[in-house]
Amino acid sequence: MGKELASNIVFSKNVVEFVTVAVQYCTFLENPENITSKEYTDKLTKLLPLLYLKASLLPEIEIEDEIYPEVTVTEDDYNYIVSKLYTAYKENDTYLEVFVEDMKYSDTPISASISEDVADIYQDTKNFISIYEQGIEENMSEGLYTCFENFKLYWGQKLVNVLRALHSLRYAIDEENMEDNGLDSDNIQEEW
Repeated sequence: MGKELASNIVFSKNVVEFVTVAVQYCTFLENPENITSKEYTDKLTKLLPLLYLKASLLPEIEIEDEIYPEVTVTEDDYNYIVSKLYTAYKENDTYLEVFVEDMKYSDTPISASISEDVADIYQDTKNFISIYEQGIEENMSEGLYTCFENFKLYWGQKLVNVLRALHSLRYAIDEENMEDNGLDSDNIQEEW
């Protein structure tokens, strides 16, 4: 790939917009303040669809040699994000997973973790934006290639899976609130 073409791609509108959303996502997760699960859920149900959209618009690029972009997210960084989210979500952290290859062969439900899935997405996006911020165009192209390939093969599916769980938490009908408002959960269909 020519250097001029690489330069055009890494500074293209779609890449810059993806980087912008990825920075917002990572910055939100790195925030040291204690945030409630409701606040996390509210923000993540807004950021994750935007992150997915912007990632799906990234340009296809080809890299001639096998590459191994710099990894900046350490195990401690990853565990910090997981721990913060797990502390906030507690018993709501685990959700049933249906879009995994092993599900075809399993007689038992397969579970996944909101905190781990969100941290997995963080890891790939943070590694890419760290490379992007350095401004070395060849590295930026390699980082973009790796991030987009990982999106297609790995974290894109995790994103839509965890979004399903977060959507359920955000918009779940709370039976206590229904009863407080004079609604009977058994007759909710009749109300509609």
